[in-house]
Amino acid sequence: MKGGSRVSSAAIMAQEEEDIRDYNLTEEQKAIKAKYPPVIRKYECELHAWGDTLEEAFEQCAMAMFGYMTDTGTVEPLQTVQVETQGDDLESLLFHFLDEWLYQFSADEFFIPRVGRRIFIVQAPSGN
Repeated sequence: MKGGSRVSSAAIMAQEEEDIRDYNLTEEQKAIKAKYPPVIRKYECELHAWGDTLEEAFEQCAMAMFGYMTDTGTVEPLQTVQVETQGDDLESLLFHFLDEWLYQFSADEFFIPRVGRRIFIVQAPSGN
């Protein structure tokens, strides 16, 4: 389709309905709901995400990024990886946070469909 793209009905259903695939997820992992809209235009990417806490908003933003790249519902979580990042403000912190996950995805052939609930945002004392 010239000038745009179509979103597959499967992608829309995955966003709107609970995924019946199990993949041995924990109850906590099953409880995570996508809090970001599907990406319609594949030639550009602007992520919108939200959460009840800042940590959840960051988590959902990473999930939106991965949801843009692949169908996260078809990937089984097999391992856990920790990433650490820092930023001078929330915008740079989010940028570096997403950049770390993108690095894990591309350089280490690693992909995690559900970014963990253990996100800690700590503000450094003034003067450091």
